[in-house]
Amino acid sequence: MMSSGGSSTCEGLECVKRDPSLESDRGSAPGSAPPHSRCLPTAPLRDCSGPPRRGLSVPALFPGRAAAPAPKSRSLGGSEVVPGADPARTRLCFAWGPAEMLLCETLFGCRGRERREAPGGSAGPGPAGCGAAGGGDGAAGPACVFVVRRDQDIYMETLRKLFNESHGIFVGLQRCEEERAARARNAQLVQVSKNYRSVIRACMEDMHQAAISTRDSALHSQYSIQVSILSAMELIWNLCEILFVEAAPAGPLLLRLLDWVQLHICDVDNMVREVLSSDNPSKHKLFWNVVDIFVLQGRMDEARHLLSKEAIANPTSMNMYKILDDLMKKMPVPSLGNTQTLTEMELKWQHWHEECQRYLQDGTFASNSHMESICKILLGDENAILEKKELMTTWYHFLVTRLLYSHPTVKPMELRFYAQSSMDMFLGEESSPEPLDIILMAAFEFELHQVIKECSVALSNWWFVAHLTDLLDHCKLLQSHNLYFGSNMREFLLLEYASGLFSHHSLWQLGVDYFDHCPEYGRVYLELHIERIPLNTEQKALKVLRICEQRQMHEQVRSICKIMAMKALRNNRLGSALSWSIRAKDAAFATLISDRFLKDYCERGCFSDLDLIDNLGPSMLLSDRLTFLGKYREFHRLYGEKRFSEAARLLLMLMTAHIAPCSFWMTLLTDALPLLEQKEVIFSAEQTNELMRCLEDLTAGKLDRQKFQDDDVETMKVEMLRLALARNLARVIVKEGTLEGSCRQ
Repeated sequence: MMSSGGSSTCEGLECVKRDPSLESDRGSAPGSAPPHSRCLPTAPLRDCSGPPRRGLSVPALFPGRAAAPAPKSRSLGGSEVVPGADPARTRLCFAWGPAEMLLCETLFGCRGRERREAPGGSAGPGPAGCGAAGGGDGAAGPACVFVVRRDQDIYMETLRKLFNESHGIFVGLQRCEEERAARARNAQLVQVSKNYRSVIRACMEDMHQAAISTRDSALHSQYSIQVSILSAMELIWNLCEILFVEAAPAGPLLLRLLDWVQLHICDVDNMVREVLSSDNPSKHKLFWNVVDIFVLQGRMDEARHLLSKEAIANPTSMNMYKILDDLMKKMPVPSLGNTQTLTEMELKWQHWHEECQRYLQDGTFASNSHMESICKILLGDENAILEKKELMTTWYHFLVTRLLYSHPTVKPMELRFYAQSSMDMFLGEESSPEPLDIILMAAFEFELHQVIKECSVALSNWWFVAHLTDLLDHCKLLQSHNLYFGSNMREFLLLEYASGLFSHHSLWQLGVDYFDHCPEYGRVYLELHIERIPLNTEQKALKVLRICEQRQMHEQVRSICKIMAMKALRNNRLGSALSWSIRAKDAAFATLISDRFLKDYCERGCFSDLDLIDNLGPSMLLSDRLTFLGKYREFHRLYGEKRFSEAARLLLMLMTAHIAPCSFWMTLLTDALPLLEQKEVIFSAEQTNELMRCLEDLTAGKLDRQKFQDDDVETMKVEMLRLALARNLARVIVKEGTLEGSCRQ
């Protein structure tokens, strides 16, 4: 496996430097980390003495792309390629509908579509295959195969930090103040970009630790590949930060590119430790390799320090050393503080260049081939620099070295010419660019659209392109890349990334915020995805419900409450079912559950979930049956508190208002018996007559009459009620007559 960070002398390891500019973002003081590299595992890499590498290889960015000729479907960046498609003309598109199919045409130039089944059947609700072989609309285009497959990276535990921490950065960026001045806003965006890179690097270190700790060779290989991919992601992001976010001008641009190369090409640090730890560093076989790499990376102070050891060990070369040291010390470099103009810088550089040329022509270093080679590099001799190809390992390292010694004041828009020629010179005719090379070249050419396209194809998840595109959109760099179906590229990629998060059992919560910041289709996507979340527990349902309520998603709120109410009802948890039906404002379901409560009361003689029923409040008005349930429970409470007169009035009201189910009237009349038999008269004559009328209405129907005749218990209840009502009426008449007589006297 090859990766973007350059080759390493550590067997099976890839050396990844710490970026001092990111240390403060991770809690360490800037500069607190030693300048040497840290080794992270990848698959075995070549030593510096082997053939040069050009960057991340195809297998690293495209797991499994090195396909066998057999016509089987094979993995390509985490997705399937339909058998029979030409690999050279295949483009991977992740799409879910007609709108997204248009994106294929926008991003990849596909024309003429026909739907295809994905290998192995459907990949879920809605995914569609699109194969374009040209000629569909009369114009030839590259073959396109749409195959949708779930983002497997979402399920890697070691990448959880990447998703979680980048979510906070994303949300913070969306909430930034729009009123900030342009300069302050640019500085803020640069800091946001560094925060993203800090998260990538932290995740890379975690992946490294996971690779070290595991004894499973398959897991070790998987983690190593992920380290390689994360390294490439940071490499690309860092370059985009320099060129697009920070938009470094001529002068500082070269310094930023030097930092970029030094951070990501770290072979020299391992060599330095090996050389300096030897008894006689100047005699070490890698001594001049280390000096050359320092010079190629523009690290003059370190190079001069090593050369001083050579001068001490070989006094005869002291004069040459002093001259070369003076040239390296006087080399003019651009200033970050804008203390000198580009014109002044070019004049100083021209004088220094002429001085180097003079010493070389005079044969000052002729007796020492190593120093002479260094002097040629200082002069920007491309042949001399290319002789060190094996030390640079990548064409973009060669590009930066070439600019440093030939065009130190290069302007951003001139990069494309130097980048293309540098890649051609470095790779030669025997090699072709790999995916990482194509992405970096697109960045040097300031082709943002191409960068996003190639990253979408090459990387196995949507995290990178979604967050990078969002950042670039905040930099006002993507306004010209709107899609034909109303949304823009930023929103499309965020929607795809958030959709992937929703397939995870816990990361779906992060996806909500991404949908929130997609103004065109975000709410529609959120509504569709929120309905598909499995509500395994009540706690999860409450979490989903709170999200919906905060966004006034009333249909989804009702749907969730109905689902949970039905689950509770199936489990005979009436209190929970009633609570959910009230939250859903579902009158019919609340009526059904209220009936179950009343039936349960009739069977057991007591209510369950008294706390809920006692505290229904205004919610009882949702349905007549729920109102009756609440009021009937209130009747029991008044009776228990011996407030018999209030209880009697409430009981009579429940019967005369016709909100009580007819099947429950006998129960209500039976509840009146203890009140009728009280020593103190509770019911007035008028109230007693109302109760008598209700009893007669109950027994007047033919079906009810037959029921009472067949049921001795019910017949006895009716007779007892008639007797109690007659006795109470007599007592009332006597009492009212006595009171009337007393009033006349």
